[in-house]
Amino acid sequence: MTKYVPYVRVSTDKQGRSGLGLEAQQEAIRAYLKPGDELLSPTFVEVESGKRSDRPELVKALDRAKLTGATLLVAKLDRLSRNSAFLNSILESSVEVAFCDRPDIPGAMGKFFTQVMAAVAELEAAQISDRTKAALKAAKDRGVKLGGYRGGPVVDHSLGLAERQRRAADFASRVRPVIAEAQASGATSLRQIASYLTERGVQTRRGGPWDAAKVRQLLA
Repeated sequence: MTKYVPYVRVSTDKQGRSGLGLEAQQEAIRAYLKPGDELLSPTFVEVESGKRSDRPELVKALDRAKLTGATLLVAKLDRLSRNSAFLNSILESSVEVAFCDRPDIPGAMGKFFTQVMAAVAELEAAQISDRTKAALKAAKDRGVKLGGYRGGPVVDHSLGLAERQRRAADFASRVRPVIAEAQASGATSLRQIASYLTERGVQTRRGGPWDAAKVRQLLA
């Protein structure tokens, strides 16, 4: 019998509130368990980018694993980190780590296999970044104006219709360059564009996060 401390991570606050992505990770963790294994409560849920190494929930999960002698269980290796140096620092700690998406190979061979997978994940992340930069450069060369707009005014409904429409059009004109960036980086659906805007701190006209309907409304 093995005791596990479950850890899951999503990249955005919107995903954390909606549960998007969390359910799949939790299901993978449950499916990983063998008869007699024990999954300790609670599940430590991190809402943070995989690029960041300051993970308060991960620290709590590791402390719980140390106190209980349990193994840290993560649904996917890239949910822990795409940074091989950060991952290695965890693997070198006194806590055993298991991943649902890789074979359960004990000892030095398992650790080596995990390090190789982490290096591949880090390479994939770097390649995605390179492709994004190349796509943005190509878009710029085609004459697409790339902007850095990062927010917008809250609509004052006491204003007249004409003024509200003018402000809405002005807001849309400032956001469209960022949407062009999203499309140049490979975002093809309204939901992908909404995620791109939210992750880069662009707020809607009312100051909230984006969704597919709000993107469709702006484009229309």
